[in-house]
Amino acid sequence: MGQAYVVGTCDTKGDELRYVKAVIAATGLKVKLLDVSPRLGEHGADVHPREIAGFHPEGESGVTRESERGAAVSAMSLALQAYVRAQMADIDGMIGIGGSGNTALVAPALRELAIGTPKFLVSTVASGNVAPYVGPTDIAMVYSVVDVAGLNPISRRVLGNAANALAGAIKFPLPASDQASRPGVGLTMFGVTTPCVDQLIKALDQRYECYVFHATGTGGQTMEKLVDSGRLEAVLDVTTTEVADLLMGGVMSAGEDRLGAIARTRIPYVGSCGALDMVNFGAVSSIPAQYRARKLYEHNAQVTLMRTTVEENSRIGAWIASKLNACEGPVRFLIPEKGVSLLDVEGQAFFDTAADQALFAALREHLVQTEQRRLVSVPYALNDPEFAQALLVNFAEVTGA
Repeated sequence: MGQAYVVGTCDTKGDELRYVKAVIAATGLKVKLLDVSPRLGEHGADVHPREIAGFHPEGESGVTRESERGAAVSAMSLALQAYVRAQMADIDGMIGIGGSGNTALVAPALRELAIGTPKFLVSTVASGNVAPYVGPTDIAMVYSVVDVAGLNPISRRVLGNAANALAGAIKFPLPASDQASRPGVGLTMFGVTTPCVDQLIKALDQRYECYVFHATGTGGQTMEKLVDSGRLEAVLDVTTTEVADLLMGGVMSAGEDRLGAIARTRIPYVGSCGALDMVNFGAVSSIPAQYRARKLYEHNAQVTLMRTTVEENSRIGAWIASKLNACEGPVRFLIPEKGVSLLDVEGQAFFDTAADQALFAALREHLVQTEQRRLVSVPYALNDPEFAQALLVNFAEVTGA
C-alpha cells in the first residue's frame, strides 16, 4: 500500500491539515504530515519544519535568516522542493492546503513530482488563473470556497472530498491496457501546423505512442518536463512558435529553458520553424501599444496573431541556433523554404519571403553543424506532404529506426 503526504503550515493551518490526514488514514493508507511553517516551531507534525529547512541549499539558516515572512516562505518553498526530490521514491501522492501564501509555498514542490503521481492542492486562489501554480504538470487544484481558516461544515466537506480523492487515486489501480507498450515521441502542434503533424502521427502511430503538445507555452514546458523525466524516447518539435512569444513578449512563451531538456538529456531531436511567422496575443485591445500598427490577424475574439518582421526573425533564428548548439545528442533542424505555417504561403495573410529568409539565414549563420547536429533545407512549405516525409526521413536517422 502506498503512502500519502499532507503538507502545509501547521502554525496557521494545523487543525485543517490534521483533519485531512485523518480522512486519508481512515481509508487504510499510510499518511505523513509535513509541517513547512517558515518560523520552524514545533506543532506536532510527523516531519518537523527544521528537517525540511535543512534541505535548503544553505541549510536551515537559509530559512531562519529571513526576517520577513514573504522571504521566509520563499526560502522554505525552495527547501521543500529539495526535500520532495530526495523523498520521491516514498511519495505515492501528495496534498497541500492553504491560502495564497501556502499555495505559493507548496505548488513548486508538487510540480517536482512525476506526471501521473496524484497531486492535489486545495486553495483559496483556485478559482482564478492557476497557471503559475500548475505549470506543466497534472496538479488538481480545488477551490476551498471558504478561507482555510478553521473547520466548519463547508471546509470539512471540501477538504474531505480532496483527501478522499487523493486516497482513491493512490489506492485504486487503473484498468490494464491491452495495448502493447510503445516508445513515446513528443510532437508540438499549432492550428497552423496541424496538417503537418497529422501526417506525422499517421506515419508513426503503429510504432510509437504519439504525444501531441499544443504550443501554447505550457505545452512546450510540459513536453520538456516529460523529456527530463525520461517519459519520451524522441522529439519531433515541428512547432517552435513559443520562441517568438518569448523574444517578442507574446502570451504563449515557454520560457528561457525551451530546448533545455533536449540538451540535458541528449534525446534524439528533429525540429522545424513551425509558426515562427507569428507572435500570439489576446484580444486586439490587449496588444501592446508599440505593436498596434503591425500586420495583425484576428484568429478569434480571444487570440490575435502578429506577423514577425525581418529583424525579429533574425533574432529568433540566432536564439534557436544557440540553444541547438548546446545539444550533443542527434539533432536535425529542417527549414521549410516555401513557408512556415498555413498563413505563411503565397496568397495568405502572413506570406513574407524577406522575413522567412532572415530566419533561415540566421539559422545557417549561427548553427554550428557537426556530424550529430545538422541543418536541412527542404524546398517545400511546412504543411506539404513532401516536408512531412523529409521530417520522417530525418527522424529515422536520429532514432536509428
